[in-house]
Amino acid sequence: MGGARARWRVPVLLFALVWLSCAWFGSWAFNPNNATRLFAAIAIAETGDAKIDGFADMTIDKARFDGHFYSDKAPGVTLMAVPWVAAVNAVTGTDSSQVQRAFMGAGMDRFLTLRQRVVTAMVIAVLTALAAVALFDLAGGVTGSRGAGLFAALCYGLGTPVWGWSTTLFGHAPVAALLVIGAWAVWRGTQPDTPQRGRFALLAGFALGWVLVVEHSALLMATPIGLWALWRTWRWTTPDKLRLYGLATAAGIAALLPLIGYNLLAFGTPFRLGYSGVVGFEGMRQGLFGLTYPKLDILYEITFGSRRGMLWVAPVMLLAPFGFFTLIRKPATRDVAVMALAVAATAFLYNAAYIYWDGGNSTGPRHAVPALGFLALGAGALWASADRWERVLAALLLAASIAINLVIAAAEIMAPADIRDPLRDHLWSRLFVNGQLRTIPSEFWGWTPWPGLWLYLALASLLTIALALSLRREKLSL
Repeated sequence: MGGARARWRVPVLLFALVWLSCAWFGSWAFNPNNATRLFAAIAIAETGDAKIDGFADMTIDKARFDGHFYSDKAPGVTLMAVPWVAAVNAVTGTDSSQVQRAFMGAGMDRFLTLRQRVVTAMVIAVLTALAAVALFDLAGGVTGSRGAGLFAALCYGLGTPVWGWSTTLFGHAPVAALLVIGAWAVWRGTQPDTPQRGRFALLAGFALGWVLVVEHSALLMATPIGLWALWRTWRWTTPDKLRLYGLATAAGIAALLPLIGYNLLAFGTPFRLGYSGVVGFEGMRQGLFGLTYPKLDILYEITFGSRRGMLWVAPVMLLAPFGFFTLIRKPATRDVAVMALAVAATAFLYNAAYIYWDGGNSTGPRHAVPALGFLALGAGALWASADRWERVLAALLLAASIAINLVIAAAEIMAPADIRDPLRDHLWSRLFVNGQLRTIPSEFWGWTPWPGLWLYLALASLLTIALALSLRREKLSL
């Protein structure tokens, strides 16, 4: 019993570290992508109606149908936000009728910021932390090294812009998390010694169904995981396959029902999407809601370019190809590597095919964020096979990546669209070094920004030390 409890220490501490890191920092509530989702959640919580007519002048991200305005986003984040918005309204005794409904109107910024921070802490940060724990188990199990699992989880949760996007209401971090959780459930549920496989089938089906409610485009990234699940169960007996496929399908359908309910509430029909009525973004009328075909020059920009290149904001991902090479060489892990590569490649190709590929205000290529959990799996595989000096280099790359993403998360993930090098010329030189940081103490406790950052670093350091000691105790006890 004591040994079983000891093995839970690392996942619990890992969850706490990633959750704290995501919940501690914030982003501007009036960013249109944040605001439109929050406005819809407020409208539903307060009136039971999805119309955002009373908020429409405060965001450029909106859809118009039959003379009324709605959020133009997939409703997953909004629906997850509704109970928390209602809870904050009940606890504070306030609602949106008591503030000025205007951009930066009296009381509105504080009203939105409080609700956004609660939603990000209780929904987005929780999903990211759960995905980090799932990746810890997945990478550790695939490689046979819990140290590799921890390396992969830290790469994902703290060494990439997943951290920064987890401080927002954008769909990128939840999609990335749900894809990782779905892949972990497939892997765990198809292990030979796994009892009660049905619960993993239910979890995989629900995660891969709900991810479509958060972002409809996630269907592209979820497909390789679904095909991988079929591959891993192909030789199973027909009754076993039918039972698990049935459970996964039922869970997926259950996850999609809120989407149908939202569409009925908002539009009176289950077959209308908010994207189809988007206002002011004519590019969305090209191809399929702005999706055409991948362009090589854009693929280069979102990988290596100084303005949106992923490697500038997550240099630790340089390790991923080497790790995938080690996984592909081994027959026992080849299928996992192919699945992860397929998901990651699909995310980058999708980003390169999207008309608004640069994401407007963004740090890094935000539409490629769903790739990061699967690239982190490759980085973890490299750690497992590395020698001492290779691990030193890998650790330095991870430390650099965490430092970069601390700057991003503490300052603001959404750098202006027209800056050539957002990390250097905006986030660092204009915001971070000048103390323009968004922390819980500075936004809600009346502290100045720097002490809020120091307190986070102290708490995170304690959790990191406890995490390292717990992993070391595990190794010594084996």
